[in-house]
Amino acid sequence: MQNAGFQERRLFPRIPKKLSLRFLNLYSKKWGLVKTHDISAKGIGLVTENNLEVHTPLEMWLPIADKGENYYTKGEVAWSRQVAPNEYKVGISLENMDLEGISPFLRT
Repeated sequence: MQNAGFQERRLFPRIPKKLSLRFLNLYSKKWGLVKTHDISAKGIGLVTENNLEVHTPLEMWLPIADKGENYYTKGEVAWSRQVAPNEYKVGISLENMDLEGISPFLRT
């Protein structure tokens, strides 16, 4: 049940998807390896061990199954919240909407 004051602002539904994602934090120049929580044409939800500050720009690579290649994209941390000790859920807003590029990850 949604809160009475909650209004969904997403244009594209997020699909639950657990994938490995490698990223480069463009502020700190540090690499990270995390798992996705969900994915859409305009955003990616992550689960991380460390907080990522809002507005942090990221370069990201998702492995494309059965192709031995990676899908490259850029985004920015839209929100981050701690859900447990050493566990954060982080929302990434993708720089460009790419339905064609992201479609292999949206298939169930």
